Amino acid sequence: MMTRLKRLADYLTSDFLGGPKPWKLSWVINFQKAGTFFFVAWLMWFYQNTSVAAYIYLALHGSYGFVWLIKDFNFPDKGWQKKVTIVGGLVAFFGVLLWYWVIAWLLISQPQTPDYPLADNIWFAGCIALCLLGCVIMIAADAQKHYTLKFHNGLIDDGIHKYIRHPNYLGEIMIYAAFGLMAWHWAAAVILLSVWLLVFLPNMMAKERSLARYPEWKSYRQRSGWLLPFL
Repeated sequence: MMTRLKRLADYLTSDFLGGPKPWKLSWVINFQKAGTFFFVAWLMWFYQNTSVAAYIYLALHGSYGFVWLIKDFNFPDKGWQKKVTIVGGLVAFFGVLLWYWVIAWLLISQPQTPDYPLADNIWFAGCIALCLLGCVIMIAADAQKHYTLKFHNGLIDDGIHKYIRHPNYLGEIMIYAAFGLMAWHWAAAVILLSVWLLVFLPNMMAKERSLARYPEWKSYRQRSGWLLPFL
């Protein structure tokens, strides 16, 4: 099922309806990442929301977009460099990436700061810490992968990949979980779970099948976890 789901997602975001492929998927992603700071700032202006929660969200989600751009310019992921059809790029943007902006709207369109389970300052500190740690894990994983494969191919089973097979996805989950917790809205949970189950999970399973061709895979799989050590 996951294999079919990934094939469908790849088709919809790469080759949907056929035709010329004038842009890279990375351009579509980078457009959304670069625009996040300005979109969130516009939401704050439009809804006249100058709460502490709104400013923290602007700093977290907006800055993460710039972090992604720095990463992509210096060690881009080859998977995002493929050319896609015009409609495929639009599906990638409106079908997946736009929903991340909806999380910002869920928070900033509210007239009052959400009623968090903990005191606001404690909740904000937790979200900031979660986002910061997620950025470090994601950047470290992608940098290790890029520079390792640049000089030799093979299974990467050391460094940040030693005990976690998908640290880049762990970092992304932590980052967006921080955004979802800032919004503290049931719709944000639905958006994130949908992306994680329909996009992240099939990609991780495809990666596992690809890595299985290496002779070291069996022992590596036994001593490592998907997203957390030994789990």
